[in-house]
Amino acid sequence: MRFTGRLRAFPLLGSVAFASLGKRVFPRLDLGLQRATGGRFSLSGTVGMPLLLLTTTGRRSGEPRVSPVTYAIDGEDLLVVGSNWGQQRHPAWALNLRDRPHAVVEINGRRREVVARVLHDAERAAAWQLLLRVWPHFAAYERRATERELLVFRLSEG
Repeated sequence: MRFTGRLRAFPLLGSVAFASLGKRVFPRLDLGLQRATGGRFSLSGTVGMPLLLLTTTGRRSGEPRVSPVTYAIDGEDLLVVGSNWGQQRHPAWALNLRDRPHAVVEINGRRREVVARVLHDAERAAAWQLLLRVWPHFAAYERRATERELLVFRLSEG
């Protein structure tokens, strides 16, 4: 069940208040819902955020780490951004992916291995525009994260 596009236009979804609540509630609930429904339902999907489960390898622990992440499709590849709801720190999954680029994504219950690459310059700018079409509130997150550039990744079949 998805209501893509219906709710994401509301400015509240890009607000500090939503991000403060969202960062605490959405990842845990989405992970549980994705697992319980075989990837068919997510809380984020109800507000128009397409969601995948990203399994990275912890850069210090070496252990698998699963994170629900919003994504965009670009041809055969996927694009993800380490927005961390506009916080000043990169999310752990993005640092894990940067340091250990081999990962697994799961979308609608289907898993595939990917290799991540951090995008820069013109390639990042083009990917950013596509990500903004999927979730316009990334722009608000970028404005709030004044002490860092949000990491944008291309995930290719690996």
